[in-house]
Amino acid sequence: MEAIWILLLLFVLIMLLGVYAAVRTVRAAKRGIDRTVHQARRTVEETRLRARQLAQPGAAGDLAQLRLSLRGSMRATEQALQAAAPQDRSLSESLGLFQRLSAHGQDLDADLKRLEQEPDKARIAALLPELRQRTQRITHSADSLRWAVQERTQRLAHDDLDSLGREIELETGALRHWTAAEPEAPRTEAPGPGAPGPAGAGARPAPEAEARLTPEPGPRTGSEAGREPESPPSPSPPALGATPTEPPTWQNSWQKPWQEPTRPENPA
Repeated sequence: MEAIWILLLLFVLIMLLGVYAAVRTVRAAKRGIDRTVHQARRTVEETRLRARQLAQPGAAGDLAQLRLSLRGSMRATEQALQAAAPQDRSLSESLGLFQRLSAHGQDLDADLKRLEQEPDKARIAALLPELRQRTQRITHSADSLRWAVQERTQRLAHDDLDSLGREIELETGALRHWTAAEPEAPRTEAPGPGAPGPAGAGARPAPEAEARLTPEPGPRTGSEAGREPESPPSPSPPALGATPTEPPTWQNSWQKPWQEPTRPENPA
């Protein structure tokens, strides 16, 4: 029984979610259609006004020109505010002021549209100076608000770019920390041949100095080539009681020819 109630509850929830999604979809589609229809109507209206401005000179053309300038200024300011408001919450007051200004602009546009159907051209010519002044005041206010929003957005972008540049410079400096100049260790130079060595009896000259002091082998001169090598030193006499050993081979080679070696006698 509990399983049936659970399944029924899930079915009801699914149905509610489906109805909610369908309503949201229908509303979004309706808003899209309304926006498309509004843009189409505005495009058609502005095209008609441009055609009337060119085709009907005089009061009718002046009315069309005033409506075009008013609509263009108000639309541009609205787009600028809508684009900057999500990024800058301080523009909420500016949005409120623009809504109040939009109400005046809509009233003026309605008055200009009614005058387009006025058959009395004299009346239109009499009302044009006042309508032109109202249009200029509203468009000037809208333009001032739009320019201020654009300058604020640019200033914020420049400040953010400057801050980002400083952070990048700090980061690049941290990444290049190894390029800082390190103190070099003092190098000890080898003393020359005539220079006194370091203190201490066991100090040895540098390898370069030894190589310079050691004479290199080269070809002998005439006096050195004729000089015989010195004979090796004679061996020391054997100690008392020691068995005489055979003289070395170099001694035998130096015996005189008349000195015959003594041979042991044959006992036979």
